[in-house]
Amino acid sequence: MAERLRIGIVVGEASGDILGASLMQALKLSHPHAEFEGIGGPLMLAQGFNSHYPMERLAVMGLVEPLKRLPELLRIRRSLKQHFITNPPDLFLGIDAPDFNLGLELALRKQGLLTAHYVSPSVWAWRSGRVHKIAKAVDRMLTLFPFEAQFYHQHNVPVSFIGHPLADKFPLQNNQQQAKDALAISGQQPLVALLPGSRGGEVRMLGEAFIETARWCLHQRADLQFILPAANEARYQQLQAMLAQRGAGLPITLIQGGSQTAMAAADVVLMASGTTTLEAMLLKRPMVVAYKMAKLSYAIISRMVKSKFISLPNLLANEQLVPEVLQDDVRPEMLGPLVLEALQNQAKRDVLDKRFTELHQELKRDASARAAEVLLKMIQHRRDETSAGQA
Repeated sequence: MAERLRIGIVVGEASGDILGASLMQALKLSHPHAEFEGIGGPLMLAQGFNSHYPMERLAVMGLVEPLKRLPELLRIRRSLKQHFITNPPDLFLGIDAPDFNLGLELALRKQGLLTAHYVSPSVWAWRSGRVHKIAKAVDRMLTLFPFEAQFYHQHNVPVSFIGHPLADKFPLQNNQQQAKDALAISGQQPLVALLPGSRGGEVRMLGEAFIETARWCLHQRADLQFILPAANEARYQQLQAMLAQRGAGLPITLIQGGSQTAMAAADVVLMASGTTTLEAMLLKRPMVVAYKMAKLSYAIISRMVKSKFISLPNLLANEQLVPEVLQDDVRPEMLGPLVLEALQNQAKRDVLDKRFTELHQELKRDASARAAEVLLKMIQHRRDETSAGQA
């Protein structure tokens, strides 16, 4: 396609900015003068993106904050809708931020614009009825995981599985000793990484249980050492206070940041459910996954969730490769034996390493290049249709 290329993109948080910037780079390989506009973050701006609003205006979380900001968010969406209808791009792409983007995509597609969405909402796990809105809103969904693509195939929504950017970033072989050297960890003592989450609520629910699990494990094996990476300064202070109260004297090293390095250095990881479980899998680390939330919230959400599993390794494999411990079972006498089993069962560790490598290879597809290829084919097909209609 030698013609001018113009693409609208909206991202709502840092992870979307990373995906958007990488995608822009891939598209520029064949279209160095391509134009991109909408809402982007600093990485996209560095690529020449024209952002109509700061990305931070969309980065709202929780239940109350989005309601407080709703008038502003609706005003931004109306403005973007009017702009793109008046100045139609070759394609509009929403990256994640489904609550904002799907409504915008729906409005633009009704006006005849070509639309796509990158990073599927968790419709396969809960609120699956959203797939009907998605089918009306997008010409194609781009998914990071194969099981997501299967879900859309079943609902007759055009979809492309493009792989996961993290799988492209992580090497197939993990260098554990290099990670230990980076953290100045010496000796041959087994190392357990504790990752109770990046949000305050997660740490509040899991932090003390993880510290007490370390104590339980030390009663069985006195040679263990532990590393506890805090996601940011606020989590560092929170965990430091917990250690002062519950972990005095335990061989737990608290660090700020460096969760990937801590997992790479560890022999086993005890962790909160979330995207970090994918990182642990890509690092080929045995893990025990825990999840706990307020009882009322869990009672409501557990009735809505359709998935058998909560951790990404199990979801990808469609079998229980790693143990998942939920709610009232999140206590030392349940977690401790699973941590020691993951540490000491060499046969199981070998099987996990093989399966994790297979899953890594399945996700390692040069995601940004594949996404660019899919989008360019969509645009070319639309141009061919338009040309045929005018002939």
